[in-house]
Amino acid sequence: MPLTDPPDDAPVDALPPEVVTPASEAWPEWLRKAQADPPTPRRAQLHRTGNALRGIVDRLHGSPAPAEELDAVASELERLADRLEAFPKRSVYEGFGEATLAGREPFAFFDHSPMLGRANPLAPPISLWADGDVLWAEAHFGSAYEGPPGCVHGGYVAAAFDEVLGSAQSLGGRPGMTARLCIDYRSPTPLHTDLRFEARVTRMEGRKTFTRGTLHAGDRLCAEAEGLFVAVDISKVAELRAQREAAFGDDDGA
Repeated sequence: MPLTDPPDDAPVDALPPEVVTPASEAWPEWLRKAQADPPTPRRAQLHRTGNALRGIVDRLHGSPAPAEELDAVASELERLADRLEAFPKRSVYEGFGEATLAGREPFAFFDHSPMLGRANPLAPPISLWADGDVLWAEAHFGSAYEGPPGCVHGGYVAAAFDEVLGSAQSLGGRPGMTARLCIDYRSPTPLHTDLRFEARVTRMEGRKTFTRGTLHAGDRLCAEAEGLFVAVDISKVAELRAQREAAFGDDDGA
């Protein structure tokens, strides 16, 4: 959700420019654990299910299967959808402190993220890790993400940068929401290729965190990006969640 750039005289606790908290201190402990610890049995099965669905999406893209085979596949998928319908839907947004209070795993949202989520068949997914003051990421986009022939659609490249730079801002210790995202496309981003992102916080000014990142396929630069993120009060997040629940409902009442 884009936010307008706050005025320079906004009443916030200012942080001096160019001061960035080391990743070893800023990277949330629960995210380090989510990356290092084996998943719980349920999370492992969510990851497995997401990967299976991702495989269906990839194989369905441009499939020459005849109508009768597609009919059988569609019927089976509809049966599986009906099977899951027996379980009430829950909110998976766990991005702030209320996640712990609700007794849920605080990384559940990332499992379902549209770009990071291993349980989300829409996600590539992107893998993240921090090293010093640098955030690294890897992704592999299949045929479902195709724009120009053999290349990743530019909109998915932008979405990936939003996710990677949005994660990199955590290295500054004051995570917020996207206010501005600028992409420079340098060369086509290939499909079916291991891609590498590098991102970092460049400076911080009060509520503003400025980030910069690159995307490479091997040694070739595919795109560069700059992002501005603005820290928001936790009450604003609670307000967004209340609006979400009013619009879509949350069967578990969380």
